[in-house]
Amino acid sequence: MPESAVRVAVVQAAAAPFDPATAVDHVCERTAEASAEGARLVLFPEAYVGGYPWGLAFGTAVGGRSEAGRRTWERYWASAIDVPGPEVERMAEAARTAGVHLCVGVIERDSTFSRGTLFCTLLYLGPDGTLLGKHRKLKPTAAERLIWGEGDGSTMPVIDTGYGRVGGLICWENYMPLARMAMYAKGVEIYLAPTADARDRWQATLRHIALEGRCYVLGCNQYVHRSMYPDDLEVADELDAWPETLSAGGSAVYGPLGEEVAAPLWNEAGVVYADLDMGAVARSRFDFDVTGHYARPDVFRLIVDETPHPPVE
Repeated sequence: MPESAVRVAVVQAAAAPFDPATAVDHVCERTAEASAEGARLVLFPEAYVGGYPWGLAFGTAVGGRSEAGRRTWERYWASAIDVPGPEVERMAEAARTAGVHLCVGVIERDSTFSRGTLFCTLLYLGPDGTLLGKHRKLKPTAAERLIWGEGDGSTMPVIDTGYGRVGGLICWENYMPLARMAMYAKGVEIYLAPTADARDRWQATLRHIALEGRCYVLGCNQYVHRSMYPDDLEVADELDAWPETLSAGGSAVYGPLGEEVAAPLWNEAGVVYADLDMGAVARSRFDFDVTGHYARPDVFRLIVDETPHPPVE
């Protein structure tokens, strides 16, 4: 293995919807196990702590909401976490104990204003136990807009880890060309793409980003089936039209020339390990550098507003 290589762990965790304590337990346990296997970076899926509510409409239709749906929303809101907060402290301690960079998808309660809004957030925790940064999803997709707010440009970090620059986008944000370009411009070398998309065609997206950004891409999803939901879920009938397996996973790793470094994991919980030769990033940019020698800033330029946009000042 090259001296520049770094081992990463992509955790395809079994879901723990509406149960943040169990999810945090899993994060801490899997992080320790990954560290024992030599991983220096550990990634968990989109919305893992707090839950991605596959199949649920929260009693909502155009022009109406049900009381059962509102109560389910209240339960979902109560399953979200504050950032910073006790759950973050536990995961940060797990990162410190393991000596790894730990990146976890969570449902974050807005702690600044009314506390009535939730965000789909990716946390970056350092090997010293500090919260290095967070990214709030910029654009929830389709019915996700019923339950999550939109982040702004102030939470788009790229973290210099010492072995590579780490950053990323969540799920279908990765279909936003300008958002990808903003990440490339920050020099991302290990691109995180936690998701809830278990379609086989999602693998083409991961491969494309790797080729376009000339970076390693870590795709990470949950393994979920209907029986993982609480037995007393009021709106469980909303799942009747859905298959037993709600997410088959598909966590995988692709290299900076689009090569498959770790094959997709399907239909089970598990961990995808990969050894990344970071020298390959520089080699791959010999003939294509999307924000460097292959750019045309005289023709195209992107302006990114990274200032916070609070509703009240």
